Amino acid sequence: MADNDYDPAGSTQMFRAFVDEAPAAQAPGTVTTYGSSSSSSSRTPVIVIGAIVALVVIAGVIWLAVK
Repeated sequence: MADNDYDPAGSTQMFRAFVDEAPAAQAPGTVTTYGSSSSSSSRTPVIVIGAIVALVVIAGVIWLAVK
């Protein structure tokens, strides 16, 4: 008699427990938003620095090619 819902690793049961538990940890009446402005604003300096570094590398490659 095999039980098809049995997960020997228990990952499915742990995931279901997490999903069922998540709303209980949240205060009633609050709304969870993903991708809020606070997370995007913290990434803005990283994106700007990355763009500056990319421009410096491209300028260096062009300078070496012309030289």
